[in-house]
Amino acid sequence: MRLDDLRALVIDVDGVLWRGRQALPGVAAFFDFLHARHIAYLIVTNNSARPETDVVERLARMGVPIEAHRVLTSSRATALSLPRLAPHARRILVVGSEWLTGVLAQAGYDIVEQDADAVIVGIDWHLTYEKLKRATREIRRGALFIGTNADTTYPAEEGIVPGTGAIIAALQAASEQSPIIIGKPERTMFDLAVETMGASPEVTATLGDRLETDIEGGHRAGLKSILVLTGITTREMLQHSPIQPTWVFDDLIALRRAWESACERPAA
Repeated sequence: MRLDDLRALVIDVDGVLWRGRQALPGVAAFFDFLHARHIAYLIVTNNSARPETDVVERLARMGVPIEAHRVLTSSRATALSLPRLAPHARRILVVGSEWLTGVLAQAGYDIVEQDADAVIVGIDWHLTYEKLKRATREIRRGALFIGTNADTTYPAEEGIVPGTGAIIAALQAASEQSPIIIGKPERTMFDLAVETMGASPEVTATLGDRLETDIEGGHRAGLKSILVLTGITTREMLQHSPIQPTWVFDDLIALRRAWESACERPAA
């Protein structure tokens, strides 16, 4: 398969479009290319702490105007998935951000601190021992254990910092229960993305910086994969990993140029 056969992209955020507060090179020109070639795309992020409009506003400042419906966060995906995962659940204990709590409340769930039907875990900048203790007791009591994503780390300006997966690991150890994960690399996020775009998996690729989430998750969902080396994964890590992407590029500039060249060459 060639790059010019692709008709849709599932695009990661951290490590692909920016790193921490720093925009990565080539973002505006890359989206101009997607629009010019009529490539469908959805920006899909495991970040559970911020709304879709944050992505929209940051891209606007980078010269990329998009609509909020082109963004899918793990918070939104969790709310969309709950009716299928726990059709009778109404009471939710949240270990996570105010945004995650708000998304679940907006979806009609009661946010509680005890007697919960489910415990939902996202990144929590104000995590305390008391929160971990309360969530552990609810899970041990029988509440469904759900994680918005399992990223143990994520790339920030100051370096690699703990992610949602680190919090989940503590709760898993304390409760002796394994969670249901919504975000990448699980298929739920990718299937929702492909369905939202009205695309076919055969001509859709996932674009990301993590082998174990973006690339592995894309493979599980039957997608092609594009790795950029502007985030977590290094060439040394790639060399020693059993997870291998369909294509690898240093950054979005290199990807755009290769894609443009593929579009200019006649098909074999």
